[in-house]
Amino acid sequence: MATVPNVEIYDGDADSLLSPESFPDRVSMLPSDSASGQQGGKIRMMWGQDLLSDVIDGRYRTVICGVNDADNSHGVIAQIVSLVTASQWSCASVTSYAKMFQDAVRVHAAQDREPYILKFDLDSVLVMALLRPKGREAFTLGDLSRGFKTVNKMLQGRADRRPVCAVSFLGARSNRLVTSESDAKEPSFESVLRTMHATGYRGDVYPSPCMWSNANVGVFPSYPFPAGLDRMRAGSS
Repeated sequence: MATVPNVEIYDGDADSLLSPESFPDRVSMLPSDSASGQQGGKIRMMWGQDLLSDVIDGRYRTVICGVNDADNSHGVIAQIVSLVTASQWSCASVTSYAKMFQDAVRVHAAQDREPYILKFDLDSVLVMALLRPKGREAFTLGDLSRGFKTVNKMLQGRADRRPVCAVSFLGARSNRLVTSESDAKEPSFESVLRTMHATGYRGDVYPSPCMWSNANVGVFPSYPFPAGLDRMRAGSS
């Protein structure tokens, strides 16, 4: 039986000092199944990465998030516009623009399916924001599906808009996500990934910071998940 080499992670004695049990907020990363899904056919989850830092460092050309016409002060879009120094947008102007667009839609295109995608060009990065439907306090998975279908059309054939990343829409304060209008429960991360993937989205997704409290749950680095997960759920080993 072949022995597995014990590769040290850190210099010095840091390996023994950084025991996972010392950090309550963490996840356990599981190896992905490289045989599942075709090349380029997966969504990558950016566990452990900071979205804002990656955007400011220029790792993405497009960011997908949510926006509403009332208050975005606690949203990702407000943090991005405040950090991108070349941008002339502010949290107040973003919300004002969303309200102006929403009011115009009510007059001229009231029968159109929502949500709409608002583009905010910050010079160094393009923000594609799903506009929360008028009079609603949260997005639904149906909204997410329709929104990402439009986003993918806007990304198709546009190499200048890639690489692209998206927030998970989970654990949000300004633009919450619920399962449906009749079910106010927040959906699972898997449901969000399934919805995004079904629309053709193949960019990166940043998990919500609140997901780091699931230390007892193993997580995969990409979606679709390995086929073995469905077999386990069905009762097979």
